[in-house]
Amino acid sequence: MDNPRVMVVLPTYNEAENLPRMIEAIHNLHLPNLHILVVDDNSPDGTGRIADEWTQRFPDTLHVLHRTTKEGLGAAYLHAFKHALSLDADYIIQMDCDFSHQPRYLPAMIEQAANHDLVIGSRYIKGGGVDERWSFYRKALSWFANRIYVKTLLGVPVNDATGGFKLWKRATLIGLDLERIRSNGYIFQVEMTYIACRLGYKVAEVPIYFPDRELGHSKMDTNIAFEAALRTWQVMFRHHNLTPAKRRSEAYSL
Repeated sequence: MDNPRVMVVLPTYNEAENLPRMIEAIHNLHLPNLHILVVDDNSPDGTGRIADEWTQRFPDTLHVLHRTTKEGLGAAYLHAFKHALSLDADYIIQMDCDFSHQPRYLPAMIEQAANHDLVIGSRYIKGGGVDERWSFYRKALSWFANRIYVKTLLGVPVNDATGGFKLWKRATLIGLDLERIRSNGYIFQVEMTYIACRLGYKVAEVPIYFPDRELGHSKMDTNIAFEAALRTWQVMFRHHNLTPAKRRSEAYSL
């Protein structure tokens, strides 16, 4: 595809410190036809207002979607994906705004999208890694969840199914049928990846280094991780009968 329209989706909740830095970092890559969609869940710290102010600097490439309530990561992404499709995006990239997903990997992900339907920024393939400051327990738990637990249980050829740094082609998101997605929170990432694999989409993984957020506070804790492990079974039972014949072919009515 010549000069695809790329939309980077940034869901935000209390990211006032990080958002301006992230917008600048993405724009400084000077990637052609790249847009940013900020999806703010009515952040008390004024992140949404800051996003609006930055549209004055980048009026043609920065878009802001305001949500009135905080309904969770999955709900924010689904709303954003549908909005990005309505803006005629060819590639939709999801990434966190806290710099745990680093903009420097965007060119490699876009390059891989030429021959793949879904590109995942992966911590658990050769060349990838996580923050050295993580405890042994945290590293082991995350590695086991991705390389053993999810991969074996769901039978997906993916080494980092829980990661949230992904590039989706327009046709892939449409084919998934976003109305199928039932999960919220961190299991949302697993469900999206599992459905894509069950529907036969071609997946590539690009190695990334995953540092802890630079500013603000992490929203992940042990209870969330444990709940995600249990809900992986729900995802399997819900979608195990999907086949490529069940891809959705028509565009959404938005």
